[in-house]
Amino acid sequence: MRSRWTILAVLFVARTAMAFQFQSVAAVAPLVGDSIGVSLADIGILIGLYLAPGVALALPGATIGQRYGDKATVLAGLLMMLAGEMLMTSSTFWSLQISGRLIGGTGGVLLNVLMTKMVADWFAGREIATALAIYINSWPAGIAIALILLPAIGTAFGMTAVGIAVSVLIIVSLGLMTFVYRAPEVPPAGGDERHGISAWTTYALIAAGLIWCLYNVGFAMVFSFGPSMLVERGWSNSAAGSTISVVLWLATLSVPLGGFLADRTKRSGAVLVAGCAGLAFLMLLLSRSGLVLPLIIAMGIVCGLPAGAIMSLPTRVLGQRTRSIGMGVFYTVYYAGMLAGPAIGGKLATWAGTATVALDFGAAALLFCPLLLWPFHRISRLPQPIVVPSRQ
Repeated sequence: MRSRWTILAVLFVARTAMAFQFQSVAAVAPLVGDSIGVSLADIGILIGLYLAPGVALALPGATIGQRYGDKATVLAGLLMMLAGEMLMTSSTFWSLQISGRLIGGTGGVLLNVLMTKMVADWFAGREIATALAIYINSWPAGIAIALILLPAIGTAFGMTAVGIAVSVLIIVSLGLMTFVYRAPEVPPAGGDERHGISAWTTYALIAAGLIWCLYNVGFAMVFSFGPSMLVERGWSNSAAGSTISVVLWLATLSVPLGGFLADRTKRSGAVLVAGCAGLAFLMLLLSRSGLVLPLIIAMGIVCGLPAGAIMSLPTRVLGQRTRSIGMGVFYTVYYAGMLAGPAIGGKLATWAGTATVALDFGAAALLFCPLLLWPFHRISRLPQPIVVPSRQ
């Protein structure tokens, strides 16, 4: 019998493949620009397009999994990721790059929405916080691996090799999901998930989703445009990507550390505010200082601290019966913002003629997170008399 930790490892690898594919454009942005003749603004659009399908699929994603099965839906998502990557690799036409990115992103959305539930199915009532912290770390791990490997592969063998590398990891994930993953024998206890949520709860979830969105937009500017900023300073593609990846590797330690601090001190709001403000300050310094490595290390230590505190916000206003639809609202807001964020960063970088401006934009997004925490607390404490009925 496979242990729940083995299952968690399978889900970790699959989400790592998603992060690896998401970062595959930004990690080799200068090579992408040369290969298909596009600007930083266009690259920003490509980055954001991967998350665009989430705006439409986040809410119905859980329903799709419920109807066809979580495992079958995740396998379909992985196949879509593979098809999208192969389409982008096969041609340099801009229309096919967009199509491939959207197809891959659609598959990625199914993974992102459903696999969080799959982790909860296996760990409900036992080590759930630890399991989710490990699971969340698959995203920075996948991005860090992409920043280390893909620039070197692209420089040595070209963009086709980059697409092959991404495809190989997706194929590995397909194999693990097919032959190793299984659903838990005893389904988690709970009632009917198809319950409505009150208007006030919806507003609180929108505020929480905006906080998670802006935090990720700010963080994304580091690994999406940080390598390009260092290349502008004379660094090689490989060195720039490897250096920025240090932030992601250290994030795999700082994410669980932030969750531990929030739980232990019972001051999750303070951890959120300090983490977001600290990361914003370090990003502003990085874009204006020659002390790259010390600042990169400091950013890695700080960047993951707010993640656990932010992800815990929806649980404060959702019960077991409203968790499915509530997280759909939360993720819809997140995906909508993540679609626009990288595109805005790329537009600003093109307008200013330097990727430095994208990091400044990311710092500004981070500073909005503490400002939104106050209305979230205010809304979540209000009476919630109005219920939005769900369709039966």
